[in-house]
Amino acid sequence: MQIPVSLTNAPLDVLRSRFGYESFRGRQEYIINRLLGAGGERRSMLVLMPTGGGKSLCYQIPALCLEGGTLVISPLIALMQDQVDALRRRNIPASFINSTVSREERETRLERFVAGETKLLYVTPERFRRTEFVERIRQARIDLLAVDEAHCISEWGHDFRPDYSRLGEFREIIGIPVTVALTATATPEVQQDILLRLGLHGDGAEVIHQGIERPNLRLEGREIFNEREKVDAIVEVMGRYPGSGIIYFSLIGTLEEFSEMLRGRRIPHEIYHGRLSAAQRRSAQRRFIEGRDMLMLATNAFGMGIDKPDIRFILHAEVPSSLESYYQEIGRAGRDGHASLCLLLYDQEDLHIQMDFIKWSNPNANFNARLYGLLQGNTAQVNALGLEYLREELNFRNRRDFRLETALGLFDRYGVIEGSVEERNIRVTGELPDELQEEELLEEKLARANRKLLSVVQYFRREECRRVFIAEYFGVHDEPPCGNCDICDPGESE
Repeated sequence: MQIPVSLTNAPLDVLRSRFGYESFRGRQEYIINRLLGAGGERRSMLVLMPTGGGKSLCYQIPALCLEGGTLVISPLIALMQDQVDALRRRNIPASFINSTVSREERETRLERFVAGETKLLYVTPERFRRTEFVERIRQARIDLLAVDEAHCISEWGHDFRPDYSRLGEFREIIGIPVTVALTATATPEVQQDILLRLGLHGDGAEVIHQGIERPNLRLEGREIFNEREKVDAIVEVMGRYPGSGIIYFSLIGTLEEFSEMLRGRRIPHEIYHGRLSAAQRRSAQRRFIEGRDMLMLATNAFGMGIDKPDIRFILHAEVPSSLESYYQEIGRAGRDGHASLCLLLYDQEDLHIQMDFIKWSNPNANFNARLYGLLQGNTAQVNALGLEYLREELNFRNRRDFRLETALGLFDRYGVIEGSVEERNIRVTGELPDELQEEELLEEKLARANRKLLSVVQYFRREECRRVFIAEYFGVHDEPPCGNCDICDPGESE
């Protein structure tokens, strides 16, 4: 049963007075009105909208129209911090609770939300593991639940997070509020899984797919055969599309090699990857966002929450692992509406690297069991000697093999461990779940990942409109040819 709501503001007034826009874009107004119940009963929704299409406003504006609070589930700490900072600059009462906040401050922020002083509270789904948080949050009046990056709910998605899969249970704990789940990347299979796991099937939830509406983005693919051709392509693109750009790499080692080659050509740039310290990453990100004509070399760790409107090109120097990640990354280009390029450099050799990458991202049951045994039986040695001790005990030497880091991350996501090897305070807190020890499940997960890679190859080999291929992959079957890709209009790329 829905809690009766009273609206304190009109959506268009909020858009103009708080966010500085004169009118809504695309389906924003329809989505907001349905969530608020304008002209009828309030409806929960699954919203699929391109990166840069304005998904956040679809729950931020209702939050400022409703009397009660809005709880936002977000997967990444950095992303929620950026969004809350942006809201606070507009004098909007928003806050976040995560592991970077002291216990005292977490309690204070939670009390303010329960008291109605904070309109939007951002949390990671892992916060619901805390009994004290659950007991207190259920006392709040929550008029809207927003699930950002909702594809994380599905184990068939490209960024599955186990705690996201429990959000249907958490939704019941907080009184089954009207819910909006938002993502840029969900295949029809993943869409149905999101609805099922959130418990939205029985709510008559509406699915809104805005389509692939970024006509200013030119999509191109180019086959190359060596590193020199890649560097030449980068230089050529910088000449064709002057301004800021992002070059994506799958592997940190390759990124560093290309950074050296670009320095050799006296091309200034920033780098961003997981081996840099948090301070180094923040500094590089800030310089990129605030600077003009900035070039960023990055792994897919970079970009979530980045709102730089004048990115003129996104270049994939290595074949990405899936169309989901590719589509999300190219959506960061051209948010100012001006012409921008999205170029995929296709090297057949990259496929072998990407297949290894997928294998290392999906350690098998034996690897998981051996690591679990070491963590459980040799905790003191692990905390004393660190990652190198684990690598030696697990007997692998390939410098690019990151199964260990992957498995530790999965253990953390599933609540198997707490702490970290780097901080020398790791400890086992739970059993291995079936998802990490049943070989059949793990083999199917690996097979799905390889099928996703195959879809990228099919996209590159496409002989008809690239935008139509992407639309069909995400379940939109009436997208007209774009007229702005190298298949529809080869002239610019010849």
